[in-house]
Amino acid sequence: MGAYGLLAPHRVGRQRTRAHDGTIITETVNVMWGTDMTETITVAEGMARVFIAVDHANSEVVGMHASKSGNRFEALEPVRQGVLRHFGSIGPGVAVGLKLRHDHGSNYMSGDFQAEIKCLGITGSPSFVREPEGNGVAERFIRTLKENFLWVHTFDTVEEPRRALLEFVHHYNETWLITRHGHRTAAQVRADQLRVDQPSIAELPLAT
Repeated sequence: MGAYGLLAPHRVGRQRTRAHDGTIITETVNVMWGTDMTETITVAEGMARVFIAVDHANSEVVGMHASKSGNRFEALEPVRQGVLRHFGSIGPGVAVGLKLRHDHGSNYMSGDFQAEIKCLGITGSPSFVREPEGNGVAERFIRTLKENFLWVHTFDTVEEPRRALLEFVHHYNETWLITRHGHRTAAQVRADQLRVDQPSIAELPLAT
């Protein structure tokens, strides 16, 4: 059938050159953060979206947020939290030099999301097309979050995981031993690099 041109049209696969060398880890903190979204179910309110932002150097969760909606404004919340925590304020240019790795979801690629991170001084760094490992730091933490928190608890409302996540993330940053850092915690790695005390995520006010 092929010889007579009777096969159905189809795309022919081809060898692709990798868009990156496979390395997404940075040497120091506050150089690149990764952000992503996952979902969980609540009994009374249905689907809840959980947004996180993670530092590519020490795997520290710099921000997290849970909401009913998964829109671009909710997606910005963990990034704002991280900027306030590690750059001291929210304002034009305060986070110059920071890159933000994210996927090509509509909430992350939207004009509002991109305009706000640009205002903060952050350079957007979308993960490469068909290279999902490009956002692997954030996705690896989401796996940990699912296996150790979202999949083992039942929530009635969206507010419950939003509040409980504060405690889990504090526990993760302060006690979770990371193999590639010689079984040190994310908080220890940051302290060793910056030599200053960092505010705890549990001490920050809840997002409204």
